[in-house]
Amino acid sequence: MPLPAQLQGRLRLPVIASPMFIVSGRALAIAECRAGIVGSFPSLNAREKEELEPMIEEVREATAAPTPDGRQPAPFAINLICHGSNKRLEHDADVCLRQKVPILLTSLHPPGDIVRAAHAYGGLVLHDVTTVRHAEKAVEQGVDGLILVCSGAGGHAGTVSPFALLPEVRAFYDGPIVLAGAITSGRAILAAQALGADLVYVGTRFLAARESDASPGYKSMVVASAARDIVYTSHFSGVAANYLMPSIVAAGVDPDELTVGNTKAGYQSGRRQSVKAWKDIWGAGQGVGAIRDIETVDTIVERFEREYAEGRAALDGR
Repeated sequence: MPLPAQLQGRLRLPVIASPMFIVSGRALAIAECRAGIVGSFPSLNAREKEELEPMIEEVREATAAPTPDGRQPAPFAINLICHGSNKRLEHDADVCLRQKVPILLTSLHPPGDIVRAAHAYGGLVLHDVTTVRHAEKAVEQGVDGLILVCSGAGGHAGTVSPFALLPEVRAFYDGPIVLAGAITSGRAILAAQALGADLVYVGTRFLAARESDASPGYKSMVVASAARDIVYTSHFSGVAANYLMPSIVAAGVDPDELTVGNTKAGYQSGRRQSVKAWKDIWGAGQGVGAIRDIETVDTIVERFEREYAEGRAALDGR
């Protein structure tokens, strides 16, 4: 279907950079928007709640002026964790709504009240889902689009193949769909569109961007890793996620002891105070094998654009 009006004519490619905890900061979000894709960051990356509003204002100001080639930067987005465990939700949502953030990326519980408040100023709300039932609940709450977080995505990911999940969701939903899961090339963007997605979510590829807040060791590990190095476990946070095995080993944890899947048996509060998800155990998706260098966002997006065009030409040639 056509992109929402807020995105039409604003995107160089149909890409939303996913908001990565700790990693996605001001510099990365600004670079992404100015490169022509939706840049984003989690509200919780403002480590103190008072930092969130100035952070939003800085990103807005830096993405207001046209780029040197005359393009208008893409709009920015902020992720809100809509769950009772997020003690800052009310504060962060209030700031985002007061600041009229163009796009809100919501996770966990479908936020009907946030959707209505965002619609009042023309904002978009896109909601993360991993199953058909989650998608149905989000649609009931009036979200503007669904982000299908499929098997192979970095961080908290589902277990369903995009070839299964997207068609099942399309059977009852004709709104915008964003596809997530091992999208690390322009050809993968094209493939997602061929499957029926309107946009894609790209996270892991931007872990190794020069502008990201990932540590040098984290970036180097991403470049050195392949799909075989990704471990899916709920051991570290109680919710299943994809992590880099070398970071698990470096933290002194035996990978063979990890809980697999989405059971909570492997996690107890305070069990491993010295080993923390995201800080010590680094997330990444199965697309890491396609990442070979630490590069600027501009370079990455330019490659995506070239690969996307080459993929279209190759299909036309067939």
